[in-house]
Amino acid sequence: MAHPVNDHALDVVFRDARSYNGWREEDVPEVLIRAVYDLAKLGPTSANNSPARFVFISSEEGKARLVPLMSEGNREKTQNAPWTVIIAHDMEFHEKIPKLFPHAPAAKDWFHHIKEETAFRNGTLQGAYLMLAARSLGLDCGPMSGFDMDAVNKEFFESQDGEMKNWKANFICNIGHGDRTTIFDRSPRLAFDEACRIL
Repeated sequence: MAHPVNDHALDVVFRDARSYNGWREEDVPEVLIRAVYDLAKLGPTSANNSPARFVFISSEEGKARLVPLMSEGNREKTQNAPWTVIIAHDMEFHEKIPKLFPHAPAAKDWFHHIKEETAFRNGTLQGAYLMLAARSLGLDCGPMSGFDMDAVNKEFFESQDGEMKNWKANFICNIGHGDRTTIFDRSPRLAFDEACRIL
């Protein structure tokens, strides 16, 4: 049987975790980013369709392409982050279902009439898994929706050859070691009775 994680793990992933606006000058090696993905990919999706696609950016060249497409308030934090990831989803995700769901390869045809909502819903889930995985491995996150989505899609996806031309951006997240001086007190959350109903 599964056992609950300890309080320290809950602190790291939820209670003490914050959305960061600034970053310490501390290296985040590529091997750690790969480990984050290897955890995140294990989260559940519909028929294991795994539509999320991730573009991890750390180079000056990559930042030069992305930063001008961010909202003004998100440019400096993105420029200074050790890594920035574009969380996207593949609109042709169903083509990989025979590999990902081999005991029912016909699942490839289940999503044709709901392809867009399936890609968006499950890709968003996978973006959240990525953030939880990053926090679990000692990193901090700064998720953002403030960017020119059409411009990001044109710059990074529509102009590409191969599979990437079918990818669409969802949201963007900076990853690194957060500078706690750049955050403010945690905002309130809704109580159980405000947000939940038991039937």
